[in-house]
Amino acid sequence: MAELWEAPIDTGEVPDSGSEFDVIVVGGGPGGSAAAGYAAIDGCKVLLLEKAIWPRDKACGDAVGGKSLEHVTELGVRDMIEATPHTRVTGITFSSADGTVISIPLPEEDFEKKEAGYTLPRIQFDYMMFKRAAELVREAGGSVIQGFEVTEVVVEGGDEPDEKLVSGIRGKVGGRRSASEVLGFTAPLTIGAGGYNCPVAREITEGVYGEPMRDPEELHYCAAYREYWKNVGGCEGYRQNIEIHFTESILPGYFWIFPSGNYVNVGIGMVIHEMKKRKVNLKKMQADLIANHPQFKHRFADATLVEKSGKGWQLPFGSPRKKPPSFQPRRVSMGGALCIGDAAALVDPFSGEGIGNALVSAKMAVEHFDRELHQDGFSLSSARAYQVELWKRLGPELINSHRMQYMVRRKRLMNLFMRKAKRKPEMQDALVDMLASKEAQERIHSPWFWIKSVLF
Repeated sequence: MAELWEAPIDTGEVPDSGSEFDVIVVGGGPGGSAAAGYAAIDGCKVLLLEKAIWPRDKACGDAVGGKSLEHVTELGVRDMIEATPHTRVTGITFSSADGTVISIPLPEEDFEKKEAGYTLPRIQFDYMMFKRAAELVREAGGSVIQGFEVTEVVVEGGDEPDEKLVSGIRGKVGGRRSASEVLGFTAPLTIGAGGYNCPVAREITEGVYGEPMRDPEELHYCAAYREYWKNVGGCEGYRQNIEIHFTESILPGYFWIFPSGNYVNVGIGMVIHEMKKRKVNLKKMQADLIANHPQFKHRFADATLVEKSGKGWQLPFGSPRKKPPSFQPRRVSMGGALCIGDAAALVDPFSGEGIGNALVSAKMAVEHFDRELHQDGFSLSSARAYQVELWKRLGPELINSHRMQYMVRRKRLMNLFMRKAKRKPEMQDALVDMLASKEAQERIHSPWFWIKSVLF
């Protein structure tokens, strides 16, 4: 019998070409599904577009952390998570290159304010998010299309970038209509949620403003590789720590072990610039760690790799640029369009977590749209207001995480930090805050806090 998340999702009829909507969302991952759901709850007529057809997998670390829980609850997904195989995260284990290990539990009484949340395979989580979004969108009179490839982001207006306005999209539906038939849809606001290579993000940056979508040196992009395993030692049961290991060969990056429902998500990530410079193959590096590293080899002695579960992907970090062309970390809006999640380069540079910031930006994007006020187009001033608030809200966390990533590159400094953290509860709390708090604490945004913690 097929599992719930292995079944197709009925999204109804494809709307007629030329149909008008209040909001078009490009991308049906967690961020796009959240944006579509929130907009539908606000009474908007939404068109949700997804390139894939469910069921589909997405390579990830599988963590749904504290920052995400408010949103999955508001959207009606949390009960669905509880009813499907998952792991309740009860703490976080860190280790450094010199073998220092810190295990930080999250006591039951702290769950309300500092919650590491769940881990479960993305094929399950994304399925539930999209299914719920599809229900909300269709109940509000909108439409959902799977297997839709955007071929053009429609831009109208004057010659100057600030005079231009996104008015909709064009694209093709695979499997339902002729591949040669192009459909077009219009809306005052188009939200780009199509991942790091989102067509809406590319149109805003490169197409309209002539700015780079991607930093050429790839200092702000990470490559990651993930596998699913069974019977990994120390990962028994459905209440477990997630593990982040800063082993010497991976710096600047880390090796993770995340119990994830019926499986264990095992992966490795590294900044692409460093990976290319050292000619690293992540798959081979992970295999070597599992087979030979004294900290891990005994744990995998009786473990079994799930066939064909190995997948690689890229992540756009939300780290600040030295000479940004406009907004940090890059321009994510223009008249008629906003980007969220990975499409807005909001992945945490230290932890690699992206779902929480995707959901935060999704809700924020919808809050900046007023169906009556913007019926003739989402204004440039509103677009800029979104960008300013986005960086004001998430910027301090992303800047701090970038500092932490920079520290990780220096093995001696990282080892010193971990040894200090093992003795100092306030440093342990700060590490957990970065991964588990619903809202990051002010102290971890202060460089002085980290300097004082390490030196004194």
